[in-house]
Amino acid sequence: MTVYEADGSIVIVDAGLAFPRDEHLGVDLVLPDFSYLVERATMVRGVVLTHGHEDHVGSLPYLMREMRVPLVVATRLTLGLVKSKLDEHGLAREAELREAAPGDGPFQLGPFRIELVRMAHSIPDAAAVMLETPGGRVLHTGDYKLDHTPVDGQRTDVGMLAEIGNRGVDLLLGDSTNAERPGFTPSERVVGEAFRQIFPSRRGKILVSSFASNVHRMQQAVDVGVDCGRKVAFVGRSMRKNANIARNLGYMDVPDEAILRPHELAELPAHEQLILCTGSQGEPMSAMTRIAYDDHPAVKVEAGDTVIISAKPIPGNELRVHDAINRLARSGAEVLHEDNAPVHVSGHGRAEELRTIIGLLRPGAVMPVHGEFRMLAAHAQLAREGGVPEDRIVLAENGTVVQLEDGVPRIVDRVAAGITFVDGLGVGDVHDVALRDRRRLAEDGVVIVVATLAASNGSSGLTAPPELIVRGFGEGAEPLLDELRSEAGRVLAELLADDVTEIKLLQEHLHDTLGGVVYDRTRRRPMILPVVVEV
Repeated sequence: MTVYEADGSIVIVDAGLAFPRDEHLGVDLVLPDFSYLVERATMVRGVVLTHGHEDHVGSLPYLMREMRVPLVVATRLTLGLVKSKLDEHGLAREAELREAAPGDGPFQLGPFRIELVRMAHSIPDAAAVMLETPGGRVLHTGDYKLDHTPVDGQRTDVGMLAEIGNRGVDLLLGDSTNAERPGFTPSERVVGEAFRQIFPSRRGKILVSSFASNVHRMQQAVDVGVDCGRKVAFVGRSMRKNANIARNLGYMDVPDEAILRPHELAELPAHEQLILCTGSQGEPMSAMTRIAYDDHPAVKVEAGDTVIISAKPIPGNELRVHDAINRLARSGAEVLHEDNAPVHVSGHGRAEELRTIIGLLRPGAVMPVHGEFRMLAAHAQLAREGGVPEDRIVLAENGTVVQLEDGVPRIVDRVAAGITFVDGLGVGDVHDVALRDRRRLAEDGVVIVVATLAASNGSSGLTAPPELIVRGFGEGAEPLLDELRSEAGRVLAELLADDVTEIKLLQEHLHDTLGGVVYDRTRRRPMILPVVVEV
């Protein structure tokens, strides 16, 4: 999410989200912190989206819940995916949605004159955003690669980029995801060719798992599958939804008679089935993971089947993906993935493509974006080699304010730009304290001690020995539990004998005593929750 601000107006390019890492226990999504924008809501003129991937459009509904967004501008497919997302959140009427196509010519948002440039990526209808601003001309590439043989024939518009370069680009914000990898990213058609080699010789079911937004990948799998006499089933909610949107908008062509619902698969012999499903990242509730763990109502993998994982694990997801692959292999399926077959290519340009873009645009300054810091640094090095002066290369982090004046960028400030966690229906209500508690529960378990006190003749007494509920201690913990029970009984009896009946004090003493015993015996610090009930 990049905020462009000039003359009291703001234009936002992209509004993406991230996915939680392993330490974000129970967190579903990670959003940017919108506080800077919410405080300046009246300045916002609109949001321009480069393409329909979650890491570029996923937080838009959450932004629109926080503040009024007057206008959303995007290409046709991106707008189709965003509409569906806003419908789910009940926000469909909250903003004007305007379709724009690369090559349509510029439009004005406040002081910004904006033009879209067609870029090839792993989702159709990706675009770069050219902004003419009071401080200079800025080109924001979005995600791209220089695919010379894209599936839909829509190549990166090198001619228009060269023409913009001739006009003069003051600042380039360029995708850095593959900046560390030398050479060129192979064409998407490489995957289609691999499918043509693999499909005809297979006698069992074929499952292809990819990102649900990778319409070209799905199209290539469908084309080869139908040619081989197979029927197609889309499995997984986002896969079905995106396939419907892409077909309705004309970005995907699948004959109606070739499509089956998942529950109809049982009526077909295995060699006539092609299943396209979500879950290439090993997400716990996704179709592929449920199939791998034999927990899917409609799809079962058996010996002789072929599973193609047509995506690269996002950093942090590798273990989950490997677990799913191991499960599938155990059920007798052959599993093909990036490491053993050419079944995936990246949607991001490698170093030579980044060099080409720098050469075409000849920017006065470069600010690498999209990627981890090491990737930004690698992109900066490519800019240096391409003749961009050292003082015109800006390595910014989240929250950095870069000022572009007379075509020269400088880092001038920082603003609050943390992250916001989404947990179930709650947005921003999970804080570091909650995550710390969850980590403790995950690592060391929990001990709940329940004591019941009865008041009689003005003094309190225990009605029964304290009860213990524990989780996360495993087998063989009985002697420890007996010791904890008797310790809890002893502490309460002593306190009550001294006429200490304040519940908070009783809980505190129980917490400290039991915590000490558990640590002495096990060197662990579980969460201890004392509950004192008066009857």
